[in-house]
Amino acid sequence: MRSDVIRVGIIGADTRASWAGASHIPALAAQPAFQLSAVATRHEESARSAAETFGAERWFADPFELIRDPSVDLVTVAVKVPAHRDLVLAALAANKAVYAESPLGVSVAQAEEMAAAAGSLHTAIGLQGRHNPSVRRAAQIVAQGRLGRLLSARVIATTFGNGPESVSAYAYFDKAAAGAGFLPIAAGHVLDVVEAVLGDITEIDARTELLWPRVNLVDTGELSVREVPDHLDAIARTASGAPVGVQILAGVPAPDARFVLEIRGSDGWLRLTGDHPAGVQVGDLVLTSSVDFAAPDRPVSGGAGPTAADVWAGASINVGEVYAGLARDIAQGTHHTPGFAHAVHNSRLIARIEKASSTGLRQ
Repeated sequence: MRSDVIRVGIIGADTRASWAGASHIPALAAQPAFQLSAVATRHEESARSAAETFGAERWFADPFELIRDPSVDLVTVAVKVPAHRDLVLAALAANKAVYAESPLGVSVAQAEEMAAAAGSLHTAIGLQGRHNPSVRRAAQIVAQGRLGRLLSARVIATTFGNGPESVSAYAYFDKAAAGAGFLPIAAGHVLDVVEAVLGDITEIDARTELLWPRVNLVDTGELSVREVPDHLDAIARTASGAPVGVQILAGVPAPDARFVLEIRGSDGWLRLTGDHPAGVQVGDLVLTSSVDFAAPDRPVSGGAGPTAADVWAGASINVGEVYAGLARDIAQGTHHTPGFAHAVHNSRLIARIEKASSTGLRQ
């Protein structure tokens, strides 16, 4: 193995219903800068199976053993959000680079704690939608002023999650203490793409709804009580000056899935569109515009992992871009890839939305 290869250990790389298996595994396999060194799951059988299926050198049933393994340079944390804090802090204490899924913690305070602990270590947060090549090109068009004075923008986004039906493995999304519901995940990803193109959201007025307070768990027949919102309407102002209207709908079936970000300026318009049922952060996006632009860069990765369900097609596209940026940062000693400080920013934005909705006051 080359000495400059970044050796990765993935916590949560199960072969069954695993986001890591669908996205991180093929994203790493597509890039010679990385080597999958180890995987960890909660049980020996699943960990051994993951190592064999994904081609990892080692497997662990204890994720803290993976973190302590001297042959792991970069720890990817792709497990349920309540488990992030202890794993991330342990990895940072072991002087490892860390890629954590978003949201980073169950609260702003947890995100701040982990960001403070990171120091000068390389980190990446799984807000991968902003890394999509079409999003990067759209941001470039706006930054160059090619649309003229920005007049307005609107967003319509959907996700198949957070609707009237779910499965027992995902019931925790509906609990407030988990910090992993509709707002931190679905809204967090959508608004991060908006900020990537139009700049930080400086003001936001938001209204949330809880449309499905009882959720049918289709695999058990039980009803789960949802404690968090499952719908968002917002009006925001961005650093670029553009006002943005946002609507995010949950529980939308795959055939009706869509993402649209349309920006209009005095000299032209652009539009980003996608149709992945899981949301804007998964799969590719298409850029169209009234102004000429160079084609977006070709993604470094595509498709999904070998054991992934069909619904995760394209899951590695944006995750691969995060890894590519992180590899450049590690090689060059830079910190351009959005990491834990950016995760704090995103968590604070969601907290502002919650406050705007509860108080009726713009934040």
